[in-house]
Amino acid sequence: MALASVYPLVTARAVARPFTYEVPEDVRVGSVVEVRFGNAKRRGLVVELGVDAPPGVDIASVERVVEELPEPLVELALWIADYYGSTPARALALVAPVHRKPRGERAQPGIREGLEGEAEPAQLSDSQTQAVERIVGALDAGTGGNFLLYGSTGSGKTEVYLQACAAALERGLGAIVLVPEIALTPQAVGRFRARFGERVALLHSGLTEAERRDERLRIASGDARVVVGARSAVFAPVHGLGLICVDEEHDPSYKQESDPRYDARTVAAKRASLERAVAVFGSATPRPESWEALEHIELGGRIAGKLPPVRVVDLRREAGYPLSAPLLQGLEQVVTRGEKAILLLNRRGVAPALHCRACGTTLRCENCDVALVLHGDGTLRCHHCGWSEPAPELCPACGSAELARIGAGTQRLERELATAIPGLTLFRLDADTVEHRGVADTLRAFTDARGAALIGTQMVAKGHHFAGVALAAVVDADTGLGLPDFRAEERTFQLLTQLAGRSGRDAPGRVLVQTFQPDARAIELAARHDVAGFLAGELERRRELGYPPFRHLVRIVVAGAEAGRAEQVLAELKPGLPGDVLGPAPLLRLRGRFRAQLVAKTDRPRAVASTAARLLAAAAPAMRRHGLSAVVDVDPQSL
Repeated sequence: MALASVYPLVTARAVARPFTYEVPEDVRVGSVVEVRFGNAKRRGLVVELGVDAPPGVDIASVERVVEELPEPLVELALWIADYYGSTPARALALVAPVHRKPRGERAQPGIREGLEGEAEPAQLSDSQTQAVERIVGALDAGTGGNFLLYGSTGSGKTEVYLQACAAALERGLGAIVLVPEIALTPQAVGRFRARFGERVALLHSGLTEAERRDERLRIASGDARVVVGARSAVFAPVHGLGLICVDEEHDPSYKQESDPRYDARTVAAKRASLERAVAVFGSATPRPESWEALEHIELGGRIAGKLPPVRVVDLRREAGYPLSAPLLQGLEQVVTRGEKAILLLNRRGVAPALHCRACGTTLRCENCDVALVLHGDGTLRCHHCGWSEPAPELCPACGSAELARIGAGTQRLERELATAIPGLTLFRLDADTVEHRGVADTLRAFTDARGAALIGTQMVAKGHHFAGVALAAVVDADTGLGLPDFRAEERTFQLLTQLAGRSGRDAPGRVLVQTFQPDARAIELAARHDVAGFLAGELERRRELGYPPFRHLVRIVVAGAEAGRAEQVLAELKPGLPGDVLGPAPLLRLRGRFRAQLVAKTDRPRAVASTAARLLAAAAPAMRRHGLSAVVDVDPQSL
């Protein structure tokens, strides 16, 4: 028997430290063990062997070994805890999730969810060949490396991923391919299964617990050497990892919004560094951070034809909203010619708000400082806390019947299109429909349809490739421009450029962008497909303001049931934090809790986060007494 340091997988900051246990000789770093901790049995993770016994303590033995993890994953988890100001137990739980015992055989989820993949092309383009050679050269060098694979939508980035994965498999190495959202996994897993068959595993949070366990067992055993999945797939227990591909690397969905608030892109780069693997970050609209920091591998323009022309429709000169005359005309052509269209409206529901014309009241959530969204079933819903109530016929404040619907959502757009163009077959893809109908089913039906339109929120702009899409339209390009966030222009530019790329891949295409702000910089440059021009201007602006990539941001948010208490706690924490710290500033109330934040601009995010975590751990008992919670968010995607 030997002595080892074991982190019990409990979340409390007060016990966020290793404990000494006696372990069998065959236990190694990365072993998940069952230990007696307090009055209960807990899982723990072995992080160090050969430690000395602490004086005056009776050493307990581990109960049993549950599973083995690759040692780099343990090192990765401990780094995440430190960098993101979390606890080791919370970070280690990412790489060692709880699994129930198997109960019989199940079909692989990749078979159920995967769409049909395309055949391998007869030959690659010159730029694709050069890209694959650069990545394979880095694989063979064995020193790793991070690359930005940049090219227009339709330039063949997916084929580069496939060829790079094939090269990794030939060398006995494993690969992970990340996509930003579950909605993109059916198409991605279909493409990779078409090339690599049952060697492909699928991992995302939409699988059942049993399916995730089965896939992890296939990965850990080596039966599956290529893992396709969303954010959490970066922690897949791949032995001998050689390649990580991060598709649509610009997408903010790669940021986890619960503790630990890790960014899968940053974690992918760190894991690649630990395992001397190659990380490839691909996008047609890269983040300024990636554009500035990574070696570029450029694919250039589309393989088949040019990018479609973009027509900006000035809604100030149009009578109809959300359906302008040019948009209706374009959709009528879609029906006549048996084509497809994709319509982006980045708001769910019928209307984003219900407003009283008589007294000026906007109906708001009783738990959150946000407007309630009107849905098609006649309910008002909060998209933050889930509160719902029937939409009233009279204003609850003044009794007036003059309740107006402000703006438009995907449900309203679907209804108005059904009335205006009855021959158009409609499909809707947003968070509401995903709950009731599988993403794969909707995408399959749209793939087979003619004279059809796919209506949706931002998920329809991400990475999908459908034959016959002749029209792509942004119904309201202004929804994100007015947000009080330094990334607002970047997000708008990316969304417009990405959606434009869904059109005209295999036939002449056209793009419509409806806006009340046709002169906005993000809209003008997106209409010209000028990615390099936008990034140059954005980097210059951020350098002057001290925003990423030139400095890091660390955000500390405290929430509680009493007004003012969060600001008080943050004011006490602020003097102990290094660097340039702004705040405390109040935030919108959410789920009945008052919130406030500090924001640090720093060159040393790890030091700020670890200091914040230490201060919060010391304050934890007092904060619990007052019902306060706190989070540390390194490199936040919104402020």
